[in-house]
Amino acid sequence: MKRSPPSPPLARKGAQKTAQRAWQRMLSGRRLDLLDPSALDVEIEDIAHGLARVARWNGQTIGAHIFSVAQHTLLVEAIAAKRMPGLDRRARLALLLHDAPEYVIGDMISPFKAIIGDAYKGVEQRLLTAIHLRFGLPVKLPEELRRLIKTADRGAAFLEATRLAGFEVAEARRFFGARPVLAAAAERDYLTPWPAEVAERRYLDRFVNLARA
Repeated sequence: MKRSPPSPPLARKGAQKTAQRAWQRMLSGRRLDLLDPSALDVEIEDIAHGLARVARWNGQTIGAHIFSVAQHTLLVEAIAAKRMPGLDRRARLALLLHDAPEYVIGDMISPFKAIIGDAYKGVEQRLLTAIHLRFGLPVKLPEELRRLIKTADRGAAFLEATRLAGFEVAEARRFFGARPVLAAAAERDYLTPWPAEVAERRYLDRFVNLARA
């Protein structure tokens, strides 16, 4: 006897497939779409709040508090200013915002980036473009400023690695380059992990000072 084809399974109640959410709700009430972020949905208060609670080095640092991306960013600006004292307000603002997309996507450590490849870069760049547009910066920074940000970022990583994350000096030099020049008092301040609320306030204060300059 010829068998009839099996009947399709009965649809379960509520089993309709829904589209995956690609936006994040911010404490400001904004909904930031990661696929198509709008500058209108970017708020500095959300950036400061998020970065102050994102840990560098996956939290593998000494101290009672995480070493946050907000604190790292202020350290990067201080290193860049020491290296090039004549930086104008817009260059300093670009330094302050160079890791701003991490308030949405977090801080992925370099070994993880090496594993997943460049898949994350498109999302990161779209977010940074929206952030730059929101705060009056060019979408593409001048090459000299891009190099300065990268050099200061690596210098900050050297200090964080050796002071907070357990790296030997020779090991840090191999991965991050030479130790940057920074005043001893500034080094002590920026490399003592702050509570989240302090990091958030200092980041916001710095932004306001630059925005008003």
